[in-house]
Amino acid sequence: MTREERQLREAIIAKCRWMNASGLNQGTSGNISARYKDRMLITPSATPYDAMEPEMIASMPLEGAYGEWDGPLQPSTEWRFHLDIMRARPDVGGIVHTHSTYATVLAIARKPIPACHYMMAAFGGTDIRCAGYARYGTKELSELAIAALEGRNGCLLANHGMIALGANLDKAMWLAVELETIARQYYLSLALGSACILSDEEIAETARGFSTYGLQTSQPKPAMKARTSAKAALRRAEKKRSRKR
Repeated sequence: MTREERQLREAIIAKCRWMNASGLNQGTSGNISARYKDRMLITPSATPYDAMEPEMIASMPLEGAYGEWDGPLQPSTEWRFHLDIMRARPDVGGIVHTHSTYATVLAIARKPIPACHYMMAAFGGTDIRCAGYARYGTKELSELAIAALEGRNGCLLANHGMIALGANLDKAMWLAVELETIARQYYLSLALGSACILSDEEIAETARGFSTYGLQTSQPKPAMKARTSAKAALRRAEKKRSRKR
C-alpha cells in the first residue's frame, strides 16, 4: 500500500466518523467510497467506524471482473451502486451515502426536492430527483440510482436515504451536507404551508456565478494602480524641480 493510498483510506474513515458525530448518519447504515487510480476504495460491510482501520477498507477494480474485491472484510452491501456510478461517471472521485434524517423523510414520502434554494445549482440542475424503490444492495437499486443521478450530483433513494457525488471525497461530503440542509429547509417550508420555487433561469444564473466563485485575479486593483501612478507623478515633478535649482 502506497502512502497516498493509505492517506485516502484514512480520509474515508475520518469522513465516516465525522458524518456520524455530526448527525448526518447513524450507526453503520452509511457508506463511503473514493476513486484511487484504477480501483475503488470502499468501506467494509457492518463494521463500526470507530473500530475501522485503513487495512479494513475494501479495494475493488473499476474495470475487469465485476464484484471482485481485495481486503480482509467484504465491501459494503451497497458496493454495486458505488461501483456502477464510478464506472458510468469518470468525473466522480468520491461518493457518500447516508440515511440522514430529512433527506430520508422526503425519500419515504417519495418527494423530489425542487429549486427551493439557490444552492440547488451545486447539484447540476433544478431539482434533486427521488429514485424508485428497490431493496438495498441490488442491481436494480443501482440502475434506479444512476437514472436519478443523470446530470446531477445527488439524489434521494425511495424509502432509503440519499447519495451525494463529488470530484473528490471532500466535495462529495460537502454536497452530502448541502443535500441534507436543503432537504431540511424544504421540509420546514412545507410545514409552513408552501415553498416559493426559483425559476430555471434563476438557478442557471447561480450556476454561472458558481463557475467563477472563489477565483482570484492577478491584476492590480484600480485603486492600487491609481496610487502607483500618483507616486510616479510626484517623483517626476520632484526631479524637474531639482533640475531647475
